[in-house]
Amino acid sequence: MIASVERSTVTGEVTVPPSKSYTHRAIAISALGPGGMVMRPLLSADTRATLNASEAFGAQIEGQETGISVIGVGGRPKTPENVIDVENSGTTLRIMAAVAALTDGAVLTGDASIRRRPNAPLLKSLRDLGAEAFSIKKNDCAPLVIRGRIRGGRTVLDGSVSSQFLSALLIACPLVEGDTEIEIDGELKSRPYAEITLEMLEEAGAKIETDFRKFFVEGGQSYDLDGYTVPGDFSSASYLLAAAAVTGSRLTVLGLLPSKQGDSAIVAILQEMGAKISWDKEKGVLDIEGRDLGGIEVDASHTPDLVPTIAVLGAVAEGRTIIKNAEHVRHKETDRLSAMAVELSKMGAKIEERPDGLVVDGGLLQGAKVSGHHDHRIVMALTVAGLVAGDTIIDAAESVSVSYPGFFEEMARIGCSVAVREGRAPPAP
Repeated sequence: MIASVERSTVTGEVTVPPSKSYTHRAIAISALGPGGMVMRPLLSADTRATLNASEAFGAQIEGQETGISVIGVGGRPKTPENVIDVENSGTTLRIMAAVAALTDGAVLTGDASIRRRPNAPLLKSLRDLGAEAFSIKKNDCAPLVIRGRIRGGRTVLDGSVSSQFLSALLIACPLVEGDTEIEIDGELKSRPYAEITLEMLEEAGAKIETDFRKFFVEGGQSYDLDGYTVPGDFSSASYLLAAAAVTGSRLTVLGLLPSKQGDSAIVAILQEMGAKISWDKEKGVLDIEGRDLGGIEVDASHTPDLVPTIAVLGAVAEGRTIIKNAEHVRHKETDRLSAMAVELSKMGAKIEERPDGLVVDGGLLQGAKVSGHHDHRIVMALTVAGLVAGDTIIDAAESVSVSYPGFFEEMARIGCSVAVREGRAPPAP
């Protein structure tokens, strides 16, 4: 599908969708326990992949947007009868690879993007802990084969690629017989996502000792997560907030209660760039008024999903915006540093791509035919850019279903001139 975006502003109020990160973990942890209700989940392509994988391991799940009912496996997932297809969800792949190591084994694969994403640190740690874990193509990418069961022990985990590897181990290891010690080698990238995992495991009754260099996980534990309500998603909110900021609009965003989400940093980033923000944290109501923006320097080591949004903000702001410590963003659905540099350049932005980030000199954007790279965050970020540039056509618009299925409908409802239709955008001249 292709999206057409014209120059426009936003107004009114909008409720942010539930968190994708919390929903993934709530489904997986609940399914590994006796089960229960997960309230206000995000039902998107990615989270449905986790739901389907949990069912493959023996859980029984019925769900709708108000709540998911889970009958769990009580700490004893069954060996799947078929290959598990995680589609485009890297979180599902990593968590379920570790869950597979609680069974006799499984094969996990996904779409073309998933089959390019690295998993070497997780595979090594699963082997360290007693399982057989390898890539069929011997490139550390899916399809992955997990055989045998982890028993506990000690492993050193490379933290420089993704915190999803750590989250996967933290979810699986409390359920094994032996104790597990995980030591992080290097800097733990995207640490807030690991903090989310720890928060939810504690909510489910698990005990894990850590100083974020080492994690000690006692074996023989169990989970009980029932009645959990998923908070709003700051990653998705970033596009709504940025839309107001770049168009000089006023917008009220509902559902933004404080949480451990690293992407809540978008609030401070927008304030530093010049947007006027009032946030009632108790009610979860945030009011934003866009003003003239100025460039800033952002360390993205813990907020990789904000990089496309910040790149667009920088392209509109006066002066220079520097995004650094973002090399791990190259290992997402696509190489997001390269993708944003290429596509915003088509729109007239001045961008220098560096190994670990971007340097963006703000200026006037112009309409163009751009590619969404089949990446939901690239598509949504370019949509925000289109509100300033006008006459923008984006392909792979259907990719927003991964995290924000109603994105274009919501953008239109708050005043954006956007239209989505079947087809592919013609190649840029």
